[in-house]
Amino acid sequence: MFGHVEVVDAGVAGVDLLRTVHTAGLVEAVQRASVDTRADVGHGVGTLETPAFAGMHDSAARVFSGSVDLARALVAGEIDHGVNFAGGLHHASADAASGFCVYNDCAGAIRAMLDAGVERVVYVDTDVHHGDGTESIFWDEPRVTTISVHESGHTLFPGTGYPGDVGGAGAEGTAVNVALPAGTGDAGWLRAVHAVVRPVVRAVEPQVLVTQHGCDTHVLDPLANLRVSVDGQRAAAVMMHDLAHEVAGGRWLALGGGGYELVDVVPRAWTHLVGVAAHHPIEPTTAVPQAWLDYVTEALGQQAPRRMTDGEPASFSTWESGYDPADPVDQAVMATRKAVFPLLGLDPWFD
Repeated sequence: MFGHVEVVDAGVAGVDLLRTVHTAGLVEAVQRASVDTRADVGHGVGTLETPAFAGMHDSAARVFSGSVDLARALVAGEIDHGVNFAGGLHHASADAASGFCVYNDCAGAIRAMLDAGVERVVYVDTDVHHGDGTESIFWDEPRVTTISVHESGHTLFPGTGYPGDVGGAGAEGTAVNVALPAGTGDAGWLRAVHAVVRPVVRAVEPQVLVTQHGCDTHVLDPLANLRVSVDGQRAAAVMMHDLAHEVAGGRWLALGGGGYELVDVVPRAWTHLVGVAAHHPIEPTTAVPQAWLDYVTEALGQQAPRRMTDGEPASFSTWESGYDPADPVDQAVMATRKAVFPLLGLDPWFD
């Protein structure tokens, strides 16, 4: 126990557990590549975007197990909130690794909830990239609603996740995609999250809320083109926490995801996430621990941010303030609302 946070270990997920969402072929390919990193095993393993490395099976299976363990604890009533910031590996599909994601722990956690009797789960993905793997695994599953707010596939990997993608036959309205224009900052990003995620979650009334908090939406992230601040990411975490308490009885599983600015962004973003989940949110003006500043200087020869803030207000106008048809963000939001809201009994203009 560290303060208000209990840290628990996770074992390596067995093959049977992995196969609740993945094919035998993918698992066997990852196991083989873990021993022979030069082997041509297929299934997206050993590619430029998901390179093979020694021990990759055990590493990825441990992350998978950690999210599943938290999911089971939530359903059993043993915890209210769980965080696995090593997780959020949302690009892996049932049969293929993709986008640095070997096994999809998001899907594994949700599958464990369904197997335990949960009838409604909402998954919210705020990573800069579309949560394509998780969406595809539950494309035809009416008990799972996946919401992804991401940079448009026109400008960013994986090139998917458009408003018209609303779910498979018999599950229409359970896939929700907001494709934002490159350059969107805090005000637009938070407006989009608020205008789509909040009404959809309220309409579905999930028994558990699962959220993915990839912090590669940040303006400094080298692999993407949004302009969100750490303050904006913190605000989104607070929004998800409050929704879980409002709609899902407080049952909230929060996962990590992408994030490639390893000094200025990742440590602060996920520290804020843990603070929110622990019901002890960290004030943005809080000083970063001196021990971390010293470590970064000694190990990397650079200076880390001295405060838990980027100095941004993380403010936005709610949808109720009015729709601007000339605003590219509002255009993206409205496209999603028009495509999905009627399927959920919601009004695209007012709910």
